[in-house]
Amino acid sequence: MQHNSATFIVIGLILALWYSNMYLKDRSWPLHRLLLWIAGLIFGASVMVEPFASMMHHRFDYHMYGHLLLGMLSPLLLVLSRPVTLLLKTSSVNFSRKVSRLMQSRYVSFISHPVTALILNIGGLWVLYRTPLFSLMHESMLVYYLVHLHIFLAGYLFTSVILAFEPMMHRYSFKLRSIVLIVSIALHQILSKSFYPYPPVGVEKIDAEKGAMIMYYGGDVIELIIIYLLCRNWYYSVRPNKHLIIQRKPEDR
Repeated sequence: MQHNSATFIVIGLILALWYSNMYLKDRSWPLHRLLLWIAGLIFGASVMVEPFASMMHHRFDYHMYGHLLLGMLSPLLLVLSRPVTLLLKTSSVNFSRKVSRLMQSRYVSFISHPVTALILNIGGLWVLYRTPLFSLMHESMLVYYLVHLHIFLAGYLFTSVILAFEPMMHRYSFKLRSIVLIVSIALHQILSKSFYPYPPVGVEKIDAEKGAMIMYYGGDVIELIIIYLLCRNWYYSVRPNKHLIIQRKPEDR
């Protein structure tokens, strides 16, 4: 299979310039978010360019490294850069209103529900590895690109919904998002362990075991970061605001 590396490099550069242009319009925007955006693009694009793309095609362990980069690490870094918030801050009032209406549409409301995001993300992985789709992906370039596009978009959607850093029509409770995250982690680990007795179609048992270890332990690292960020936000949301503490009058003491 021939991989068109130049296309993904160009896409990455365009997205980097797009975010950089918005950053220059609002210099109060933290520099580290620009760096997070660029890092997320680099990790995501590296999966689709040579030589990594060919190595993913022939070796299941490298494929699993690609899964972690494209479906977990890259989306996390991009979500932390908060592109929608920056877009709304640097755009005209009319354009910002259009974006806000889009964010409030029924379609966005549906796919941004934590359960829907869970099904699209983890459910998609189960379909990929527990059906002939994995083998078909290596026979058709179109299927290959569509699968990887889904992995990236589903990973970004899920991470964005769980952390809820961006403006959304419905900001679901920390409890619901925590439950969905726990279920996601459990299903991710069960899937990785299932590679030991039941390797994906066309994958040798020894290669499946290597990939399973990468998926299990590598996924744990990124999931722990998401857990930390979610719990930190939960803590700050319920912590009493010291600036709102009412001073008692001397006569009330």
